[in-house]
Order: sequence, then C-alpha cells, then structure tokens
Amino acid sequence: MGIAWAERADRDKPVHLEADKATVQDANKLATFMGNVVLVQGTLTIRADKMIVKEDANGFQYATAFGNLASFRQKRDGMDEYVEGWSERMEYDGKADKVQLFKKARLRRGHDEVHGEYISYDAVSEFFQVNGRGEASASTPVQSEGRVRAVIQPKRKEQKSNTEDQ
Repeated sequence: MGIAWAERADRDKPVHLEADKATVQDANKLATFMGNVVLVQGTLTIRADKMIVKEDANGFQYATAFGNLASFRQKRDGMDEYVEGWSERMEYDGKADKVQLFKKARLRRGHDEVHGEYISYDAVSEFFQVNGRGEASASTPVQSEGRVRAVIQPKRKEQKSNTEDQ
C-alpha cells in the first residue's frame, strides 16, 4: 500500500466540532457530542454518530467516535491525495497523530485499500498495522473471518513516446 503522509500542519490547527447535541464537563475537560458529529482539524475530518472528546493538560485532544460507520479523511502532505478510514469505533490521539479503527475497519489511500477488524494508522511515521481478528486486548471475541484483506493497484508505467517505439 505504500507510505501515507498526513498533512503536517493539521496538528497546529484549531479543532472545530459540530453535532445535534452536546454535553460538556469543563472540570473534567470532557465533552460528549451526539447526532451527525463532525470534527475538523485542518485537512482532518472525522464523522460519527457519537463522539467523546477529552483534552489533556497540554491542550491535546483525544476523541473516541462511534457510528455505523464512523469515518475519517485526511490529506497527504504535499499531495492531492487523501487517506480515508471507516469503522464502528474510532480512537483519535491528537498528540501522537494516530487513528485506531475497531470493528469492520477499512483504510483507503487512492485506489489501494485494506480491511480488517483492527487498523492502527500513525500519521507521523506513515505506518499502519492491520489485524484480522480484532484488537489484541479485546475481552470479547470478534465475530469475523479473522482475515486481513488488501487491494493494491498496480503502479502505472509512463507511456513511451512514439519516437522511442520506432
């Protein structure tokens, strides 16, 4: 599938949240958003039915999104291409710039795509890991085939000019 770089400037941008309903606990720096939730930070967009957002003492946000299916999309650095992912539960770590996808997980970059029960995507190191049997620490068994699936498109070779063919 290759390397997928996240847009480097995203982590320095403000986080914008929209939802149909929200409850906020300022003392705990915890907020719960429900109904058509949209989180946007630079080129990163996360959509979910429900999202719980926490903030640490240094101002970094951590979000857990739930949906049928929750999704994220982020532009690759210096390219006109996006990394996209879908799952039933998604955890976003704003400090580490990492997204974890749980249950019915799918990650796509361009036309390349991987499926599994758990996908971890680290935007800083451009590394992702796919597990077909769910998260390693799951306390309940995952109902799946237990297989990772990938579709990797062939890279297009440059067309030879007519003069080279003669």
